[in-house]
Amino acid sequence: QVQLVESGGGLVQPGGSLRLSCAASGSIFSIRAMGWYRQAPGKQRELVAIITKSGSTNYADSVKGRFTVSRDNARNTVYLQLNSLKPEDTAVYYCNLQVWTTAGAIDTYWGQGTQVTVSS
Repeated sequence: QVQLVESGGGLVQPGGSLRLSCAASGSIFSIRAMGWYRQAPGKQRELVAIITKSGSTNYADSVKGRFTVSRDNARNTVYLQLNSLKPEDTAVYYCNLQVWTTAGAIDTYWGQGTQVTVSS
């Protein structure tokens, strides 16, 4: 059993900032990567940012320079700092965890989602 607990969403004005957190717990053999996806109403879920165990990162073009993903490996926690927020960033943000199994496969887990609303 693996659990992901997210926190930090909310309502913010355009230009504002938020920080999302996601803590993983449970039977985790080895983490491959952690990150964030988002889904706006009527749209598909999309990658926002991801960070590997070694610290390599990948960002969606729409958030580069504004969002920063980071990890605390000791706490199995991933963070997303959202700066210079725009109304189009409004979405439910989902934590994503990829883990290696003992058989060498990759399992994927999702958090419950946290709402980010950018509005004046």
